[in-house]
Amino acid sequence: MSIKSDRWIRRMARDQRMIEPFTDKQVREGVISYGLSSYGYDVRIADEFKIFTNINSTIVDPKNFDPRSFVDFKGDVCIIPPNSFALAQTVEYFRIPRNVLTICLGKSTYARCGIIVNVTPFEPEWEGIVTLEVSNTTPLPAKIYANEGIAQVLFFESDEECETSYADKKGKYQAQKKLTLPRL
Repeated sequence: MSIKSDRWIRRMARDQRMIEPFTDKQVREGVISYGLSSYGYDVRIADEFKIFTNINSTIVDPKNFDPRSFVDFKGDVCIIPPNSFALAQTVEYFRIPRNVLTICLGKSTYARCGIIVNVTPFEPEWEGIVTLEVSNTTPLPAKIYANEGIAQVLFFESDEECETSYADKKGKYQAQKKLTLPRL
């Protein structure tokens, strides 16, 4: 298994529509950077958020998730309350090849402010908009900028295809077109 370079990512985005929309260079001027980097791709966070709230005193249960645990917000800047989190989605849509696995890590600009991005790996043949969890670990409100960089995706290519892909398993988050809450 090897990590893939900017040349490989550019070729896969062009030839197999692996990332759409695709920005073939890193955009940095006046924004938290996004686009193609040396060995990864910096994704942007879209402008729709679900901000966690305890206003309804619901219990967080991944087997029976209550959507009333969130307040919907749309805008260029999202304020995440202290010691809380928000769900969001990427601007980009991904189509992962059968012999590729990705890992997504938060950007250092946010991490240095106590803002952590959590994303599970994109499995072979998974496709869709990525649902992101953005946690504010600080005792202060935190600002998130829509349509700017939020996390970097690293691509690992295997020397052989997997036996069973995410598409083969008919994964519950396959081809999601929007921010998706937990499913069982």
